[in-house]
Amino acid sequence: MITIVARLLAALAALSLASVAHAQDFPKRPITMIVPFAAGGTSDVIARAVADQMSPALGQPIVIENVAGAGGSTALTRAARAEPDGYTIAIGNAGTSAAAYTIYPKLPFTPDSFAPIAMVAKTFGIVALRKDFPAKDLKEFIDYAKKNPGKVNLGHAGVGSSNYLICKSFVHAAGVDVTLVGYRGAAPALTDAIGGQIDGVCDAAASVSQAVSDKLVKGIVVGSTVRLSTLPDLPTSAEAGLPDFEAQGWNGLFAPKGTPPETIAKLNAAARSSVASDVVKKRFVDLSTVAPDAGEMTPEVLQQLVTRDVEKYKKLLADDQK
Repeated sequence: MITIVARLLAALAALSLASVAHAQDFPKRPITMIVPFAAGGTSDVIARAVADQMSPALGQPIVIENVAGAGGSTALTRAARAEPDGYTIAIGNAGTSAAAYTIYPKLPFTPDSFAPIAMVAKTFGIVALRKDFPAKDLKEFIDYAKKNPGKVNLGHAGVGSSNYLICKSFVHAAGVDVTLVGYRGAAPALTDAIGGQIDGVCDAAASVSQAVSDKLVKGIVVGSTVRLSTLPDLPTSAEAGLPDFEAQGWNGLFAPKGTPPETIAKLNAAARSSVASDVVKKRFVDLSTVAPDAGEMTPEVLQQLVTRDVEKYKKLLADDQK
């Protein structure tokens, strides 16, 4: 009996040493970063900017894999089922990593299915309209929508996405009845708004600000407490008369549960290096996106954001679940 126990302990010790050795050698090959939406949207452009600068820090390329569908849940299902070795990670946001649990109560994963790595960006939600929409500002839009209930349609990146949450927060604050149209990503929704196929979009500044600047669509409000430097003429929600509209979001990196702490630490260090780089800083300015402070980039802070937002959106989306 003692011999059997000794052998089991020895085997466990060997497995532990092997795991540590594997983590110390990480990474030996390219890493896949899963993006839960189509190319060109907020999560995609942020992921590519961050991944490009993480690669030199890790000594391996990071390959972006766009997996659209079900508001990001298709992608996170794949990420949750991946081998917990650090070679498959995913970028998430308040939609895919928090609100999704209320919107899709039977998901094959939970918040505990993931190991947080780091928050990498703070984002700001904008409501923008097709350029020929018969309202020049937020007040006129709300008046129009109230006179035409259900007739105005706003596009978003799919139910459960952060853009969907921007729409829900906006509609709730404005007290209007509009039709929300889901797409497989922010980019196709914006394309249809530019083309006049839909009335407008709820989107993050990272993917819509250039179209607003180029007057391809007209921004009417940013759900922020301060104006964006890239869109100085776009009023904040308070300035526009809708102070209850708040749409400040985040993007974070996650690995499958069980990924070794040493591997998480290496990925976290690479993420910090990336966000601190001049290249990413400049790209974030162009995207009207803010980099988190160093103290906000711990796995613990990202976990706190997920926990907070799961409860936040459970309340916001309660009526949808009745």
